[in-house]
Amino acid sequence: MFDNTALDTAVIDDISASAPGLVIIRRDIHAHPELGLEEHRTAALVAEKLRGWGIETTVGVGGTGVVGTIKGSGPGQRTIGLRADMDALAIVEQTALPYASKSAGRMHACGHDGHTTMLLGAAQHLARHRDFSGTVQLIFQPAEEGRGGALAMLADGLFERFPCDAIYGMHNGPGLPVGKFAIRKGAFMAGGCMWEVTFTGKGAHGGSSPHLAADLSIVQAHFVLGLQTIVGRNVPPLDTSVISVGYIQGGATESGNVMPAEIVVGGTARYFNPEVKTIIETRMRQLAKHCAEMHGAGVKVRIDWMADPLINHDAQTDVAVAAASALVGTDAVDADKQAVTGGEDFAYMLQKKPGAFIFIGNGVASDGSYHGLHTPRYDFNDDIIPIGVAYWVSLVREELKLR
Repeated sequence: MFDNTALDTAVIDDISASAPGLVIIRRDIHAHPELGLEEHRTAALVAEKLRGWGIETTVGVGGTGVVGTIKGSGPGQRTIGLRADMDALAIVEQTALPYASKSAGRMHACGHDGHTTMLLGAAQHLARHRDFSGTVQLIFQPAEEGRGGALAMLADGLFERFPCDAIYGMHNGPGLPVGKFAIRKGAFMAGGCMWEVTFTGKGAHGGSSPHLAADLSIVQAHFVLGLQTIVGRNVPPLDTSVISVGYIQGGATESGNVMPAEIVVGGTARYFNPEVKTIIETRMRQLAKHCAEMHGAGVKVRIDWMADPLINHDAQTDVAVAAASALVGTDAVDADKQAVTGGEDFAYMLQKKPGAFIFIGNGVASDGSYHGLHTPRYDFNDDIIPIGVAYWVSLVREELKLR
């Protein structure tokens, strides 16, 4: 697992010895998932572990966030932040694992249980071995999944209360082999929104009086088809963007002869160029309005922009690449990975402080298959916990070398 590492053997041995205990922690968190800003049990567990390891700990940052502070034994004023997210998703788990979710309709389907555990593992090691110069802020963030956790921590004075000269994040990557890392300078992940359009109008009996209704099924059909013209005909061809429908709700299965008086359509959109963000919102509102007017219906549009594009800073990306390469070798680090259209609110922290965000391989089955993020059969790979812990330790050594 660590064949190419430049880290000391003693460091690797210490991390490997801690791995079984960390797996227990990860599976406990997995079995008790909590949605954003509701991570009371998870935050309490994190705080308990940090304090047990003698780490200065602050709770309630941005609601349910936790920050641990570790000062190195060497001289130095530089401070870096390492961030992990803690929240789960509103998904029904279908893994049938012995540690599967015990909370109905809640699931750690994005690996935040693993992210939290890897940072806890790094905290445990760094608390034991403070052989670095400066300070490490361990940032356990709530509510990454669209509930504004990063902004909540920032609004609560995160960087004023816990100063950072640089900030780093990490996410697991299903489909990326174990022992591999991937990153790129500049725009790495997309900005995005959740949108919802509600069409309203007079309902009617679909068999005897359809002519008396504003047929909202037709309105939403024109709207959904028209959405795809925004990317195809309004966004410049070289600008990447995505608009997808996630749900359509209206009527009742028990009343197939009733034309509904309300239909709701919702989904997500992604972009990298701020001008494209404006195009998407403007055209979506225009399209919804015109489709409704064409059929005598009413309409309400809600667009919630949840994250800006995640922009990695050049110098910190170089540090992240060096830290990963020292662990697994340069051939196992893709330093120019293609940008991805997933979103990540760590982007807001990177707007305040220089830093970098990296992907760690979560593994691929022998047949090339894997379960993607935000799916009911996904599970974080416990085998990568020591690799993730070692990456954080390697990063601290790169940034805060003993003087």
